[in-house]
Amino acid sequence: MNIINKHILHKFTPVFLLFASILNEIDFNLEFKYFSFNFAYILIFYYSLKREGGIGYILIFIAGLFNDVVNGLPMGISSLSYLLLCATAAYLRNITLRPSLFKDWISFLIAVLILNFITYTYLILFFNYEINYFDQVLNIIGTFVFYLIFSYIFRFYDDFILSRYN
Repeated sequence: MNIINKHILHKFTPVFLLFASILNEIDFNLEFKYFSFNFAYILIFYYSLKREGGIGYILIFIAGLFNDVVNGLPMGISSLSYLLLCATAAYLRNITLRPSLFKDWISFLIAVLILNFITYTYLILFFNYEINYFDQVLNIIGTFVFYLIFSYIFRFYDDFILSRYN
């Protein structure tokens, strides 16, 4: 592959993964009754934190609208959540002097907790949306645990492509 193709691959792989995960409604329920995680949150937070420009705010907003349509949520709920997650990651990227995976992991947990609180409060107060809190807690825990695993995978991918790119 030439350098231009590798650059395009490096730049647009996160975008492709984001839209593929949202449009396919990847459930991640591998024969386990109580197992789920939010891959879009992991992808958006990681690439907003590690890459300036990351995925792109407009693409993330559009992905949120698609997610609302696929999941049957009121329009704009997911977009708001995704953009708040991007803002949190951008803020952390700008104030961090020495990046640490552990600090990123804890910051991700705090961001997801606050984000889910805002989102579900909004859904309950304005739309009388029924929420299974047990499933949401399991989803938050799964998302928190899998952030660590996917951050290693994404870092390996970026290092692999960038080493071939340079």
